[in-house]
Amino acid sequence: MLISSANMDEIIGGEESKPHSRPYMALLEIQKYGYQYRCGGFLIRRDFVMTAAHCAGDSITVILGAHNTTKREATWQTLKVKHQFPHPGYNPSKIIHDIMLLKLEEKAKLTMAVGTLPLPSTFNCISPGRICRATGWGRTGVIAPVSETLQEVKLRLMDPVNCRGYHDFDEKFQLCVGNPKSIKSAYKGDSGGPLICSGVAQGIVSYGRWDAKPPAVFTRIAHYRPWINQILKSN
Repeated sequence: MLISSANMDEIIGGEESKPHSRPYMALLEIQKYGYQYRCGGFLIRRDFVMTAAHCAGDSITVILGAHNTTKREATWQTLKVKHQFPHPGYNPSKIIHDIMLLKLEEKAKLTMAVGTLPLPSTFNCISPGRICRATGWGRTGVIAPVSETLQEVKLRLMDPVNCRGYHDFDEKFQLCVGNPKSIKSAYKGDSGGPLICSGVAQGIVSYGRWDAKPPAVFTRIAHYRPWINQILKSN
């Protein structure tokens, strides 16, 4: 049984990140229909954050420079989102084109704790077998609460055939991530966070199974570079 994309919230089988060692990470506090929930995201330009389209809301506040979400530090930068750009082809029923750009009201100040993450080129094709890393503040177990501190986990990029259990999986738009023989995975609360391979953001946490059993599905960023470039250029 699949979990909805909004439920990819946590890191399972990972470890706590060294504080502020992932300066591109963004914590998204989202207001939607009177409720508040969280997603992950990452800074790609001083005034733009990338996340998943299913993390859209009525209003979004971005926190940069955070490690422990319960302890406000001097490194925090809290910025309002001015405009949300979900991909026009995003389909919540099929969970495809699950990518969104967030224009911030103000430019972030680049510091030791806040920085940007590079994106792949359109023709940057990563091969199965690569070990990459996912990062987030999501749950650390299926019934565990979300993590107070930033967590990270190493995940293997799998052959697309491993995601055939997901009816709508499409390797052109998505990546199949996580060894089925391992308990390591992104999970509830990690949605919108990056999959980083050799220092480049290759994927975005999208969706997986209710029981968190790998592999999970990540949005393939390289496919969307023309659309991303268009939004960034015109804003």
